[in-house]
Amino acid sequence: MELMITVAIVGILASIAYPSYQEQVAKSRRAEASGALLSAAQALERYYTANGRYTTTAAGSTLPSVFSATVPENGTAYYNIAASSASANAFTLKASRAGVMAGDACGDFTIDETGSYSITAMPSGSSKSVSDCWRR
Repeated sequence: MELMITVAIVGILASIAYPSYQEQVAKSRRAEASGALLSAAQALERYYTANGRYTTTAAGSTLPSVFSATVPENGTAYYNIAASSASANAFTLKASRAGVMAGDACGDFTIDETGSYSITAMPSGSSKSVSDCWRR
């Protein structure tokens, strides 16, 4: 009888703790994605300083490969980083959800050459705000 009560208590505690654990893991992955976007924007700024443009050619729309394309860099990707728009004097980078983060309530992260950051493609009904998701 005592063993069954103990098992029941452990089960109740686990059912409460596991969702909190999952949310903390998701927050950690989001923070890693926003950090990777900030690092990518900084790498593009360094490239701009050296070359006078963000793109590989003056009239092109291809960004140089000076930043990582996935988060994390090794292993299964949680976010894919790519340019959603680029020109010689402007860019917008987007971290799109992938893998286990595909259904995340925070959507996809974006940042542009001015340092403005936002969230796109949030699932309907999500109560998350930009400040909840972007941990700077």
